[in-house]
Amino acid sequence: MNGESVDFLVIGGGPGGYAAALHAAHLGRTVTLVDRRGEQGLGGVCLHEGCIPTKALLHIAGRAAEFTALRDAGLRGRDVGVDLEAFQVWKQSLIDKLADGVRRLLASAGVRVVRGVCRFTGPQSVALTTDGHTAEHTFTDAVVATGSRPLSPPGLALDGETVLDSTAALELTSLPPSMVVIGGGSVGMELGAAFGKLGTKLTIVERAEQILPMLDPALVRPLRRRLAQLGVEVVTGATVVDHANGKALVRHPGGEVTVEAACVLAGVGRRPNTDRLGLDTVGVMADAEGALAPAPDRRVTPHIAAVGDLTPGPFHAHKAAAEARVAVEALCGRSVAFDTTALPFIAHADPEVASVGLTVADAEQQGREVRTASFPLGGSGWAVALGAAYGSAQLVLEQGTDVVLGVHLVGPHATELIAEGALAVQSGATVEELGHTIHAHPTLSEQLAEAAHVASGSPVHVARRARR
Repeated sequence: MNGESVDFLVIGGGPGGYAAALHAAHLGRTVTLVDRRGEQGLGGVCLHEGCIPTKALLHIAGRAAEFTALRDAGLRGRDVGVDLEAFQVWKQSLIDKLADGVRRLLASAGVRVVRGVCRFTGPQSVALTTDGHTAEHTFTDAVVATGSRPLSPPGLALDGETVLDSTAALELTSLPPSMVVIGGGSVGMELGAAFGKLGTKLTIVERAEQILPMLDPALVRPLRRRLAQLGVEVVTGATVVDHANGKALVRHPGGEVTVEAACVLAGVGRRPNTDRLGLDTVGVMADAEGALAPAPDRRVTPHIAAVGDLTPGPFHAHKAAAEARVAVEALCGRSVAFDTTALPFIAHADPEVASVGLTVADAEQQGREVRTASFPLGGSGWAVALGAAYGSAQLVLEQGTDVVLGVHLVGPHATELIAEGALAVQSGATVEELGHTIHAHPTLSEQLAEAAHVASGSPVHVARRARR
């Protein structure tokens, strides 16, 4: 690229960026994707430093923990340990394989990938800098998908050794004996679950009054009970104000306490990467948190759209990819809007948490009358057999019509099972339709049908109660 005109420009090669590039190419646009690392950056933070490596570590930690848990069931063998040096080699091979898959998809679609950094200089122009050389280019339309970066905890400096962000934590080659996780959101809960299962003595410190503060307290209670079983200490309404000599100083309304912590993991959130894009030159301003406010079709100007972590909502890859399709179609002249009605929130904690649609609190804020129905996993034969009968399935139903407005799951594989809940919410299914859908037995998916049977007053695997 040297002072040329680009048809469809995508800035950022993460889930939102490469999804936008592929969809635009499939719609007949000539696409150029710019990423600061070029082809090496394809997949973005999700693939290289976030979702995939985190879930890979959780998978290994979970299998090791299951081995110990199933000894009473007759599983025999020598003690299972996890070699984090070997894990790092395996993890990198996994990332490389998936990144190569993205590269091949883009190549087959005719997308050109360029290494560099873009800054907007006008409504349809950018300055592209590569290896210290900057040239201005024009474009017809552009999608911005530059993602986000970890926030530093107040008063603590990230050093990559004793005060870690999520990226540094995923690169550890030895298991810390103790760790304090700052932040009880999805990042802190997921990485905390992984290291806790591997044997690290874990303390989670959350500023709010509950972990996963964005969720209904009823969904969090099973998680708190499980953490207690695992020996994880949870301190809410508190902050970490210092870390030195293997100790963290935790401040809460009752005073200060020191907690054993060979290292501190900062899981306090992420900030959108909007500050160096030059969007102010085209009249687009970010809020105090760095987020943009796109129109329902994800456009921030007639020819520029923003997706993923740059926009309000959970920092999830599936949100970015869904927004990308809407943004591309809008820029291609179609009348579209991004609908968050059935956007799932997930956390790979222990147990997993997944939520889609309205909670009871959401419905009350909207002035809608609802009723709920719940099924405890203690009534699931397969959950009991797995030794994981903690959690529940909750349905939020519109009073009178019994349309499914929300589905909220806590338990093993909740993040997989929520897809059925999302389909029910998206399609406006009734609880009767959900209950009449035959679910295979024995499976964890039965909990959704069981919750529907509870709602109809005819449960099978829990005692019948009066319909509410």
